[in-house]
Amino acid sequence: MDRSTISAEYLLQQKALHQNPNYGVASLSFAPIVADFIRQTGVQSVSDYGAGKKNLFVGLRNAGVDLAEYHPYDPAFEEYGEPRCADLVCCIDVLEHIEPERLEHVLLDLSKITVNFGFFSIHMGPAAKTLSDGRNAHLIQEPSSWWLPRLTKYFEILHLQSHQMMGDGIWIIVRPKISPDC
Repeated sequence: MDRSTISAEYLLQQKALHQNPNYGVASLSFAPIVADFIRQTGVQSVSDYGAGKKNLFVGLRNAGVDLAEYHPYDPAFEEYGEPRCADLVCCIDVLEHIEPERLEHVLLDLSKITVNFGFFSIHMGPAAKTLSDGRNAHLIQEPSSWWLPRLTKYFEILHLQSHQMMGDGIWIIVRPKISPDC
């Protein structure tokens, strides 16, 4: 893992938050959308960046999707290993949790493993949960107009959809602008 994507202090806070069974469940809401996309495109491999407890995998199975390859990655779960390349990279309810000074590193990390498509969801407002230091769990609370220039540095946006799942947000389907490091 590129340690520049998360600080040691914040990694400890994320590990503590993941002890809560209600933390990291957003991917269950997005799994039907991802499942439809997989069926439409014939994607065979998925990298789940910020996988948490692997709820996307559970949601995809429940939607009848049986992947040839599923690669979870989350720095709070060392047993998952490093981020891995895949046809589709999913990053669901993760980017708003990134330390602002490390966002560029995370976006670069995502671009290096995205072979064909990315599915990213971003919540725009505050989270219901707070960190142990009192900060809101959504460290970045910005509108889509703030996010788009940062994303388009690395990705071509194929589709953008506003949503109201768990508050104001967007989900996007992207293609990488650079060749992945696979």
